[in-house]
Amino acid sequence: MEMVTLTIDGQKVQVPKGTTVLEAARKLGIKIPTLCFLKGINEIGACRMCVVEVKGARNLQASCVYPVSEGMEVFTNTPRVRESRKTTLELLLSDHNLECPTCVRNLNCELQKLSEELGIKSIRYQGEKHKPKYDDFSPSIVRDTSKCILCRRCVSACHKVQGVGVISPNHRGFNTMVAPVFDKSLSEVACVNCGQCILVCPVGALKEKDDTDRVWQALADPEKHVIVQIAPAVRVSLGEEFGLGRGAIVTKKIPAALRRMGFDRVFDTDFTADLTIMEEGNEFLERLNHGGKLPLITSCSPGWIKFCEHYYPEFLENLSTCKSPQQMFGAVAKTYYAEKMGIDPSKIFVVSVMPCTAKKYEAQRPEMRASGYQDVDVVLTTREIARMLKEAGIDLALMPDEEFDEPLGISTGAGAIFGATGGVMEAALRTVYEVVTGKELERIDFTEVRGVEGIKEATIEIDGLKVNVAVAHGLSNAKKVLDRVKNGEANYHFIEIMCCPGGCVGGGGQPILNADERMELDYREVRGNAIYEVDRNMPLRKSHENPVVQQLYKEFLGHPLSEKSHELLHTHYTKRPLYPES
Repeated sequence: MEMVTLTIDGQKVQVPKGTTVLEAARKLGIKIPTLCFLKGINEIGACRMCVVEVKGARNLQASCVYPVSEGMEVFTNTPRVRESRKTTLELLLSDHNLECPTCVRNLNCELQKLSEELGIKSIRYQGEKHKPKYDDFSPSIVRDTSKCILCRRCVSACHKVQGVGVISPNHRGFNTMVAPVFDKSLSEVACVNCGQCILVCPVGALKEKDDTDRVWQALADPEKHVIVQIAPAVRVSLGEEFGLGRGAIVTKKIPAALRRMGFDRVFDTDFTADLTIMEEGNEFLERLNHGGKLPLITSCSPGWIKFCEHYYPEFLENLSTCKSPQQMFGAVAKTYYAEKMGIDPSKIFVVSVMPCTAKKYEAQRPEMRASGYQDVDVVLTTREIARMLKEAGIDLALMPDEEFDEPLGISTGAGAIFGATGGVMEAALRTVYEVVTGKELERIDFTEVRGVEGIKEATIEIDGLKVNVAVAHGLSNAKKVLDRVKNGEANYHFIEIMCCPGGCVGGGGQPILNADERMELDYREVRGNAIYEVDRNMPLRKSHENPVVQQLYKEFLGHPLSEKSHELLHTHYTKRPLYPES
């Protein structure tokens, strides 16, 4: 590897050829401010916050895109550099909605943080402001252009990471606005509601649809029996909102905190993740043994499902008909649980705490009412439940350890690993192998499908049959896998697709990290490793060993893929146009 030596603020540093000045400075511990920059996602030098002086260059250079060269001398802290950065920041602020205390990103805003760090005390430029647009028609995502700084990070996430591309800069000059085509609402285009745009937004221009008031109202209603389910990925991310560190496992603190908020029962989505494996595993075997449509593709990720409906409708028959664990939980809660507890199902109010913004959309799908009632009444993101806990004066970090309630709080390690990419596949393989062979697995960990690579492939031998599997996370990777299948370049039996990079641990409803934090470590890998630690520490690690799932079949459903199971736990999908008619 060819190395280059340069000097930054009087310090010599040696870096590989092709390195940017920004990266070289960080190697020396010199911090250069950025706003538009996201490593590997948005490297366009648009915001000009990262400008530096380069000896011999006439103009200031954007360090995030300026490559190093042998003998280069760089200055990051001259009067000219500081004045340029302050001027740029003041110009951004002059056209910004400055209602910071009421903004959802207050105290976690990169623009606010830079204003403090650069000592902005006043704004010299009091000119015209652009006409803002507030788009809250989507069930999942709210867009507020009065806070947009045109960094284009959301655009890159939508186009490059997800391959969806429903937002772009519209118009020109001062009138430029990041929006869907023809300034449509996000609800009027093929947005999949994944929320990856929210995770990368440095300000409050994008946020989740806030449903916390609906939950407070339900909790205050004595006529309602309010129950809550917690997704696998939330137990390794919610602690971050309370200073417990990246990937902290707070499984047993969550029930204590939510009981103190007033929920009547605190249950675990891992229970219905186990139930999903029972249905989906048997569906796979049914298709495999009786000439059904293959490859079978998992259906747990609602963002992926909507993506498939819009962009790859030819694969709709390949999708598992299983509802997601979230929706299975709601259906079971308003039938089996209601009957078992003697509660009128119309009085049961189901709240989901999810790492996902697309789950808000999923809960509203009209087909999710097999019980006669909406399966799930309200979906909260990890961020929303954190805000509610803080509003109630509950510090998760100080909570004692408590268990989930029975019966819908009993789960296995297989249910827990749904939160990481490859987890659904691994959980299914654990059960399918033992159902087919009647033998206990010697090696329970299918490490072939683990890891943060965008696409993973493996061949698993089950009783002499070689099963080809693939795992993809992030929709741009899903496109690659589906195109290979469509073109006859790959022959898979089973495919897991998760909409968000890293799986649910990287979901659009998870805690938001700023650009510097995203560069420190792969937060998705850290959370994923924590998920596997949860799995290792569970007394039961296979879905078919869950005693309450066994009891549910015995008392209520009969057997996997029974008529009752199909009625409550399965669904159908719909081909959707790219630009729905308004």
